Amino acid sequence: MDPLANNAQREIEKGKRFPFGANWHRFLAVLNDDRIQEATASLKLMLGVQSLVGRSFLDAGSGSGLFSLAARRLGARVHSFDFDPQSVACTRLLRDQFFPGDADWKIDQGSVLDAGYVARLGRFDVVYSWGVLHHTGAMWAALKNVATVVAPGGLLFISIYNDQDYKSRRWRSVKKLYCRGRAGKWIVLITFFPCLALGGLVMDIVKGTNPIKRYKDHKKIRGMSVVHDWVDWLGGYPFEVAKPEDVFDFHKRLGFALERLKTCGVGLGCNEYVFRKDP
Repeated sequence: MDPLANNAQREIEKGKRFPFGANWHRFLAVLNDDRIQEATASLKLMLGVQSLVGRSFLDAGSGSGLFSLAARRLGARVHSFDFDPQSVACTRLLRDQFFPGDADWKIDQGSVLDAGYVARLGRFDVVYSWGVLHHTGAMWAALKNVATVVAPGGLLFISIYNDQDYKSRRWRSVKKLYCRGRAGKWIVLITFFPCLALGGLVMDIVKGTNPIKRYKDHKKIRGMSVVHDWVDWLGGYPFEVAKPEDVFDFHKRLGFALERLKTCGVGLGCNEYVFRKDP
């Protein structure tokens, strides 16, 4: 096995990392054209484009490969990488299914914390890393590394968990427990899955909405799946957070200007940022 794959597997076995790739592999079983279209639409909206023809696109932490696929469908030359070997396999599976033998979609395994590896990738018109960098165990170093490969005038699209102080620290403990062996995993699942389901049902009753429709419509959120998102939320460790102003200031010092922002309000979700690098 590749040394990097060995490192990823060891971290999972030691309870230091959630098996993100395994969750993404399960997600591919429910991936369909509707989800792909929703993912593509969300990418176009946040980047403010209708096409990526003629542009290069780096997917740093490709996960399932869905957004690499979306970028390729929009015409970008895509380079995807992930630390988790199963995520790399998922991304290759999508490429082989939708763009077999495509020379304009490169995929490899790599760590965003390896500054040398990232630097060797070159410069990209769009660098995309959604919900990834806060799971590295060294978020600010990861943010700096991906920022270095944005071409002058290029776009950086990232999402980072919102800092909710003690609430964030509480959820970090839950995620850490989930990754501490099978017992911890099942304690978290048995405890929190009913809470998440019941909380959604109560919200539906209050709003007078159909809970079945809400579950079906979850795919409109970037093409995602509610169950796989719950598992990712409960187990996603390492886990770091940041206040929007800290993310702004950090990137301003690196020569970026904010183009678009989508916040989760006072919630525990991700804030989405699109920055443009100074020409």
